[in-house]
Amino acid sequence: MSLENDRENPCIRGLRITVYDILNVLADGMMYDEVLDDYPKLTQEDILACLVFAADKENKDHDRPSWRKMACCLH
Repeated sequence: MSLENDRENPCIRGLRITVYDILNVLADGMMYDEVLDDYPKLTQEDILACLVFAADKENKDHDRPSWRKMACCLH
């Protein structure tokens, strides 16, 4: 993720597509394949990175540990 200078919104790989754009279309019920068709420069990994970003932000907002930190305990 990168921050867009003028709006301070996290963007995907320097593209002018924000994390929130992708989260919103997923929340509206769009499937991964449809997102990839509508945003041909994105990859499935980009979509997953948006979900990880949202989860990490939610955890940080609620002072919970990141799932990535907890993953080491699950092995």
